[in-house]
Amino acid sequence: MSMRVGLYPGTFDPIHNGHTDIIGRAVKLVDRLVLGVAINTGKGPMFSLEERVAIVEAEAASLKGNAEIVVQPFEGLTMNFAREVGANVIVRGLRAVADFEFEFQMTAMNQQLDREIETVFLMADPRHQAIASKLVKEIATLGGDVTKFVSPRVKEALLAKVGR
Repeated sequence: MSMRVGLYPGTFDPIHNGHTDIIGRAVKLVDRLVLGVAINTGKGPMFSLEERVAIVEAEAASLKGNAEIVVQPFEGLTMNFAREVGANVIVRGLRAVADFEFEFQMTAMNQQLDREIETVFLMADPRHQAIASKLVKEIATLGGDVTKFVSPRVKEALLAKVGR
């Protein structure tokens, strides 16, 4: 039987409880899960690529599962990166209808690029459906409490980044 390799791509700026929930569930479906940290300067990330990779590695280290978890930065098309890491599956999380519309279109385009790589959607746990990295950063920047949305390690990194 061939190894099942999944790719969970994202900017992870910062990684939050919704992300870690999806990772924790995805490791049950594959033998190796690659967490692809996207180099996406267009989004203007708060954390540098090196910081995001280090934070994602630290968060992933605490997750239990049968799958090996690898954290790797990437730039360019997700499908090219998926082929590069030998992924059979791209894992995506869905929070709401707006996510579905975007992901539906992205999946259709990805299928045109490579029909051998499937996309699997995991519904966000209801406790995490409202969490978005953009909102977590805004709450931290404006002095709010992000404890419910991120791990203590990520909270510490966020507060240091916003000068609190």
